[in-house]
Amino acid sequence: MTILCVRFQLPPMDEAAFPGLLGLLEEFTPVVEALPPDGALADLRGAERYFGRSAVELASVIRVRALARYGVDCVIGAGPGPMLARVALREARPGVTCAVPGDPDGIAEFLAGRPVSALPGVGAATARTLGEYGLDTLGRVAAAPLPTLQRLIGAKAGRELREKACGVDRGRVVPNAASRSLVAEQAFGLDELDPGRHRRALLSAAEEIGARLRAVEQVCRTLTLTVRYADRSSTTRSRTLKEPTAHSAALTRAAYGMYEALGLQRARVRALALRAEGLIPADRAAHQLTFDPVDEKVRRIEEVADRARAKFGPRAVMPGSLAA
Repeated sequence: MTILCVRFQLPPMDEAAFPGLLGLLEEFTPVVEALPPDGALADLRGAERYFGRSAVELASVIRVRALARYGVDCVIGAGPGPMLARVALREARPGVTCAVPGDPDGIAEFLAGRPVSALPGVGAATARTLGEYGLDTLGRVAAAPLPTLQRLIGAKAGRELREKACGVDRGRVVPNAASRSLVAEQAFGLDELDPGRHRRALLSAAEEIGARLRAVEQVCRTLTLTVRYADRSSTTRSRTLKEPTAHSAALTRAAYGMYEALGLQRARVRALALRAEGLIPADRAAHQLTFDPVDEKVRRIEEVADRARAKFGPRAVMPGSLAA
């Protein structure tokens, strides 16, 4: 095991300690990839040789230092690659590092009985489609013929899913990713059950992120929604956008889609957060042209609204549902 996937148990909506915790990981290896708002990947191949300890032993040291310096516990998964470390993280708990074996037979045995949704990037719709055909575990997916998977979920997705189910991990840890994200948080004064208020909070967060992205002439590839509940638990969902964008309407649609997919029933929500990730300069992003006059009109109105906000303040122009 050379890769750690660490999730720090930060207090709800409190990310102030996150940069320091990333610095703690960098004491062991310079190859650290932030997974905001509370996670990170760390490649310990060099650290294992330098310290003469295994990744699991180093994970115990990291856990103790996080508790001693920041009062923050963490759960840690270890594996031969980033994808396998993320799968192991789902089975980990505070004080115990879950590790995926390093040999092919051990990897296959570890994955076989786990649900398809345990793989990073496999959403509810894909898991439901596969489940309808009895492919509800990674072992069954690994044993299924490749053409069958490709007919069900597409050629590229089917090939990638089968590789992952067989334990093939082509991912790598990309360092210095912490700066390539931007977050907007909306906390409620009281635990909020009203879906209408949840949606207005999402609209406000999406508008804020869109305006901030456009102000620095950047666009994002991925949007992540974090829902914090009254019992301090949370749910996180991510969605890769059809094209990199800073368009508030597109960000709002993505946020609404993730929220609706959660199917919350009278959930007591404490706070909502949207995070834009994979930021790149706007002039490097491609935009699909459209003949839709409404879309063009909305984008022009957005440009005018940005100029008004820059001159008269952030609340000079806002959606009508947020005016109250």
